[in-house]
Amino acid sequence: MKQIFIVLAFLGVAFQASAAEIDQKANLEWAENSYWQSEWPKTDFSKASLNLREILSGGVPKDGIRSVDDPQFKPVSDETDIAETEPVVTVLINGKGRAYPLRYLMFHEIVNDTFESKPISVTFCPLCNSSVVFERVLDGKTVEFGTTGKLHNSDLVMYDRLTETWWQQYNGTGIVGELVGKKLKVVASRLESLHLFKQRFPEGDIMVAPARLLGRYGQNPYDRYDSSLSPFLYTGDYDGKIPALARVVVVGDAAYALSYISEVQTLDIGDMRITWQAGQNSALDNRTISRGKDVGNIVVQQMRDGDWVDLPYMVSFAFAYKAFNPDRAIVTE
Repeated sequence: MKQIFIVLAFLGVAFQASAAEIDQKANLEWAENSYWQSEWPKTDFSKASLNLREILSGGVPKDGIRSVDDPQFKPVSDETDIAETEPVVTVLINGKGRAYPLRYLMFHEIVNDTFESKPISVTFCPLCNSSVVFERVLDGKTVEFGTTGKLHNSDLVMYDRLTETWWQQYNGTGIVGELVGKKLKVVASRLESLHLFKQRFPEGDIMVAPARLLGRYGQNPYDRYDSSLSPFLYTGDYDGKIPALARVVVVGDAAYALSYISEVQTLDIGDMRITWQAGQNSALDNRTISRGKDVGNIVVQQMRDGDWVDLPYMVSFAFAYKAFNPDRAIVTE
C-alpha cells in the first residue's frame, strides 16, 4: 500500500497549481482527458475553486470506499467487543448520545445517519486523522455523501449524491461542481474513548459493525502511519515547528499542538477551555487499534450563560492543518 501511495504522490508533483487564478478551461480539458467527465457526468467541472491537477487519485474509484448509509445501533451497555480505550466519534443531540467507532470509519470513512430527526454525516479521513460531523442538508434537501476516490492535500474528497458536487472533508467546502464555495454546517462532536462515552451516556447508542468487512474491523491498515516522517499522497510543502504527522487540536482557524495541551492538561483562552485526559488509543499506530499508543482525549468547550457547551473541533495531523491554513501558525507553547 505504501508503495502505491509513494508512486502516486511522485506522479502528482507536476500537477501542483502554479497560477493564482483558476483556469476553468484548462480544468475542463483536464476533466475530459482524465476521464473524470465520463465517470462524473453530473459534476460541473467548469466550476472549481482549485486547479484540478491538485486532486490526486487515492487508488480507488467512485464509491470504492463505500459509505454506510443504513447504520444500525445497539445500547452501548451491550458493547463487549470494543476495547474501552478505543476511539469513537460521539454526537450529542437533544440530550442523547450516539457513538461511531473509528474501527468502522477507518474502512468506510462516511456514515450517513439520522439522529434525533437530524440528518448527519459522520466522516473520517485516516490520512489526515480528521473526524468531522456535518449536517447532510443542502438548500433544504436531505442528501447522502459518498467518497470520490480522490484526495486533495491528502484529505478525503467527498461528493453529495444530489448534485455530485465534490466537497473537501477537512473544512466542509464545495471545491468542484454546482455548489462550489458552499460550506457544510458542522455538528459539534467529540473524539473520545469508548469508556468516557459510556460514562457520559450509559444509556446511549453505539453503531454496530457493518456486515461487509467483519474480519477487518479493529485493524489499522496504515501501520505506524502517525510515526511516519511524511504523509501519503501529499505533494505540498510543510514548514511547521512540529513533525508533519504530529497531532494538533483544531478549533475554527486556530490549532494547538496536542503535545502542548497534554502537558498543560487545561488551556483557557478567553471563554474557551481545552482539556486533555489520558486513555485513548491512536487508531493509526499499532496494526491492532486497541494496542495503539495513548494519545489522550480532548474536550473543547465554551462558557455560555454559566454552562460549559461543546464547541466543534477536530484532532488532525499538523501537515493537514497547514495545508488548509498556510498563513497560520500552530500554537506550541
